[in-house]
Amino acid sequence: MDTSTNPLSADASDRLPDTPLTTPLVVPVIEEHAVVHREVVESGRVRLSKTVQEHEEAIDLALQHEEVNVERVPLNQYVADEAAAPAVRYEGDTLVIPVVREVVVKRLLLVEELRVTKHRVETHETQNVTLRSEQVHVERIAPDNTTSSLPNSPNQTL
Repeated sequence: MDTSTNPLSADASDRLPDTPLTTPLVVPVIEEHAVVHREVVESGRVRLSKTVQEHEEAIDLALQHEEVNVERVPLNQYVADEAAAPAVRYEGDTLVIPVVREVVVKRLLLVEELRVTKHRVETHETQNVTLRSEQVHVERIAPDNTTSSLPNSPNQTL
């Protein structure tokens, strides 16, 4: 390259002419811009396997049931003439059921009362139940197909 004709050459004496410039000197200004592209690259894979384990466990349960006690109370009392038959009634927690029978005289004879009382009984019983739990095993597969097991922790970043 000839430096005598190039105004931007490295030699300082060649850069400035001896005669004054009548036209302005133009210096190019260069600016660079960065263009960023993203690309999805597979860095590995993850294999998950789940197993279910079962075990027997004894559980103590509190169970409730009701028992009924029936008491027969003989009365053998006549009901007043033209009165209605005694009605079923409650005396506290006891249900009283009158039992009547007609006699030849056409009078009602109160033969007996049945007294029915309920009470709750609680018993404890042990039953065997089958409980299941799941376990997940995580295995990381690198791009070169080598595998490594990861420890089981609740929050894992893969």
